[in-house]
Amino acid sequence: MSHHQHTRCDNYYWMRDDERNNPEVIAHLEAENRYCDAMLKQHQDLEDAIFTELKDRIVKDDSTVPVKDGAYWYHSEISGDDEFARYFRAEDAHGLNKQLLIDTNALAEQHEYYDLGEFSISPNDRLMSYSEDTDSRRIYTIRFKDLVTDTLLEDVLEHTEGQAVWANDNQTVFYVKKDLKTLLGYQVYRHVLGTAQADDVLVFEEHDASFFMGLGKSRDESLIMLDLESTETSDTWVLDANNAQGQFTQLCPRSHGHEYDADKLGDTYYIVTNWQAKNFRLMTAHQSVIGDQSKWQEMIGHRDDIMLECVELFDKYKVVTEREAGQLKFIVYREDGTHYPLEFNDPCYFAGLGENPEPSATCARLYYSSLTTPGSLLEFDFATGEQAVLKQQQVLGDFDAGRYQSERLFIEARDGAQVPVSLVYRKDSFKKDGTNPLFQYGYGAYGITIDASFSSNALSLLDRGFVYAIAHVRGSEMLGRDWYEQGKKAHKQNTFSDFIDVTQALVAQGYGHADQVFASGGSAGGLLMGAVVNQAPQLYKGIGCHVPFLDVLTTMLDESIPLTTNEYDEWGNPNELDAYNTILAYSPYDNISAQDYPNILVTTGFHDSQVQYWEPMKWVAKMREMKTDSNLLVFKTDMDAGHGGASGRFKSLRERALEMAFFISLLKQ
Repeated sequence: MSHHQHTRCDNYYWMRDDERNNPEVIAHLEAENRYCDAMLKQHQDLEDAIFTELKDRIVKDDSTVPVKDGAYWYHSEISGDDEFARYFRAEDAHGLNKQLLIDTNALAEQHEYYDLGEFSISPNDRLMSYSEDTDSRRIYTIRFKDLVTDTLLEDVLEHTEGQAVWANDNQTVFYVKKDLKTLLGYQVYRHVLGTAQADDVLVFEEHDASFFMGLGKSRDESLIMLDLESTETSDTWVLDANNAQGQFTQLCPRSHGHEYDADKLGDTYYIVTNWQAKNFRLMTAHQSVIGDQSKWQEMIGHRDDIMLECVELFDKYKVVTEREAGQLKFIVYREDGTHYPLEFNDPCYFAGLGENPEPSATCARLYYSSLTTPGSLLEFDFATGEQAVLKQQQVLGDFDAGRYQSERLFIEARDGAQVPVSLVYRKDSFKKDGTNPLFQYGYGAYGITIDASFSSNALSLLDRGFVYAIAHVRGSEMLGRDWYEQGKKAHKQNTFSDFIDVTQALVAQGYGHADQVFASGGSAGGLLMGAVVNQAPQLYKGIGCHVPFLDVLTTMLDESIPLTTNEYDEWGNPNELDAYNTILAYSPYDNISAQDYPNILVTTGFHDSQVQYWEPMKWVAKMREMKTDSNLLVFKTDMDAGHGGASGRFKSLRERALEMAFFISLLKQ
């Protein structure tokens, strides 16, 4: 493959099979699976024990707290050894006249893989749409059910993104159709119930393949909103939900680099925008002038040290989500402009507004979790700010939150940047003397921030003496927009350097044993793992690399691969020489060399539509050819799954148990 007068030779390109029916490829993957099982067989008892631990911490019979949406209260239940939930509605919060809406277990029964996408209730509460993916390619089929007669309608919408948004006439829905080659949603269709999909009307088409497309409704349900998002640009179109036969109109002119999120309540739009505001600001506009940005009014201004993430609209209150010094904060604004913050005690935590479908509510729900606090559904009173715990995740067994300690550190990277790190460990087994095994996790891409939240699965490591660390490396938005921009495109090396520098510092400060450091990441975090083991393999005893993006240069040069063009603003377009050289310098597949590597466990899904299976397959083959050590390199492919791994609450635990057993077994070597 030659580009920019530079030639690469890929000896394993034959492993790519877009149709996924090449017998030689399938045989090779199956052989890798058998090899993985054989090499790890001696640790099968440990894996089984960990799987039992993970499963036994989960409450088998559980339900969500009912939430009111319109005339009904909605909740879900899961029971016994069921993999999936059942969804219900009732006439009050106590379950009066409870009605089963969806039994996901019954829908999944005939499929090796099943994902229930979204379900949506018509404005008159009589009809329901729901979407399902049975191939793990994130291509959804939408079906419809009459909730009064409890019968399925004949309407079936195929090859969709999974969203069906109801017009207010209760007979018309809008949905996004996918390009089956690129797997991007690019067309919006109008469907009238009782008609064939072939008769649906195309009402919008996006020709720029760098944009994702999503549909929803405004907060006041007066508009159907079409959101187009690329990595660096937003574009929103709206349609009067009371005029299903109308046309979508653009909210404001598309401008490259302008990212915004708009919502509407009453006559006012609320816009979170980076227009002249790198860390975003909140603006308002009357519906009559929304298309003229010069008429927008500033409600919350830009701040260099605070990232404004989003706003939730209520009739008399607005709840703003911000991030300061890496930590989420929530500010409640009253009608008169006064405001107050919600307070939490943990040094690092994750929180986010829960389901709050009623704008007229006087209380709001918030999900809260920390490294030592199981997930909790809180409700706070707008008038007083007082919080109540509606429900907390129950962890079965002998779990006691008081046994664990969390910390927030800042590690100085090689260029002087201060990298946030979230840590948790068990108090009675931790000594800050470099004797504990260390597990370090990272992601670092797309501006996605991995906040410090509770994981009952992590207890199996903590109770065996591990220190668990999350490195909030550049490429996330942990420290604002600039933190993201310093970890993308030409600056991507910062992501890898930060992770390596955090590892070295944690060992130097006594948080981990120099010879017992383990790391793991998935997808873009798998790219992080691939780059780290090329650049600093001596630091790690074992690596978990899951659905990993490893062949970056080849993939980003191939526009026939799903999602490639959409990624140019994240990784750079290697058709340009500078971007080509930047990616070439770190692309894990291109930088494997003849050196010792750690023990490595690689996993993927054969039907992955985001990172194709052949990327880890090729990487493993080339790694076997090049590496100079005798450490374990095992590769497992779920032949039924995609990017999200196995479906179901217990099946997915097998994947976690596999990795943990892999790491724990290495402690004895």
